Amino acid sequence: MIITHHNSIAVITQEKTTLSEFLKKLSVLHERFKTNDIILVLRDASKDAMDQLQALSEVHRQLNYSFVVVSTQLNQEDYEDDLSIVPSLQEAHDYIEMELMQRDLGL
Repeated sequence: MIITHHNSIAVITQEKTTLSEFLKKLSVLHERFKTNDIILVLRDASKDAMDQLQALSEVHRQLNYSFVVVSTQLNQEDYEDDLSIVPSLQEAHDYIEMELMQRDLGL
């Protein structure tokens, strides 16, 4: 797991662990990032472990912060509003920027 910070955004990258191991570690560390917007960069994404990821996303969004997944293996249409999925890191930053504007406007 690689963690970098860009202003108020925590970019957390899956490295050598499986997705389920990565999500277990992330669940434990979530408290550290609860006041940051989060971008998860997944190397290995399968639909099998997505329930845990969706639950974590929901908790984070209830805190009024963005939670975006970067993956070329997942499709946004499969998750509707439950999960924000984009194919590149740049799109994740753009997505968070749009959400920040919406929060500032009270939308």
